[in-house]
Amino acid sequence: MKVGFIGLGVMGAPMAGHLATAGHTLSVFNRSYAKTERFVADHGGLAAQQISEAAQGCEVLALCVGNDDDVRQVVREALDHLAPGAVIVDHTTTSAKVAREMAEHAQASGRHFVDAPVSGGQAGAEKGALTIMCGGDETAFERVKPVISAYGKTIQRIGDSGAGQLAKMCNQICIAGVVQGLAEAVHFAERAGVDSGLVHSAISKGAAQSWQMDNRWGTMVEGKFDFGFAVDWMRKDLGLVLDEARTNGAQLALTALVDQFYAEVQAMGGRRWDTSSLVARLERE
Repeated sequence: MKVGFIGLGVMGAPMAGHLATAGHTLSVFNRSYAKTERFVADHGGLAAQQISEAAQGCEVLALCVGNDDDVRQVVREALDHLAPGAVIVDHTTTSAKVAREMAEHAQASGRHFVDAPVSGGQAGAEKGALTIMCGGDETAFERVKPVISAYGKTIQRIGDSGAGQLAKMCNQICIAGVVQGLAEAVHFAERAGVDSGLVHSAISKGAAQSWQMDNRWGTMVEGKFDFGFAVDWMRKDLGLVLDEARTNGAQLALTALVDQFYAEVQAMGGRRWDTSSLVARLERE
């Protein structure tokens, strides 16, 4: 298919690379044109200098940008340049509100919008093994599913527009609680004077096991926090979660507390540390 990709950051670049490998005719755009040029040098395709150029005639346009306003800008500049009936697939983590707005704009122009936030981090993007949670028209979803399967291992339509973003919020709620619990366990083991490696070996095969434990226990013990998903990004996501909760009445006391803890990590200079840096706050105290 003729596919455009907007946003060649740590997630977007490997995702777009998988599309090139899959044989799609690809056009790409990034705010920093140097990244666009590097991508095309490595993978081929058209290096677009404008969003409209990247979108021209595309049957599918994938986005992986920063926030709600970025998505609005891309859709505004791209929509009329896409092929009739084209589908925009937004991998940005945004509010459910903006997903519904963009779906309405796309429908009014004879196109479609699928909100499709991802989980799995940079490693998942590079391996082509992301989890993709989708909201939108079922027919449009089925059209783009074979395309995004180039980088998605688990691809699930949750419901109508906005449902993918709501599922991603559930994902971030779970991660916030698990990482805080893991940070406290690591901190407790250190203060108790027991061998944290042996503790991990003992508890990581039972009910306490999680992806976070498998991948972050050891690095948290070592005080290493350079593994991808930054605290700034997590706070953006938790802000979306808490805004939605204020609208729907959900009680998220733990999530709100962990968000405050991340604010303290930011104040410590950890804005670009990964989310496991919650343990640094405990060690400081």
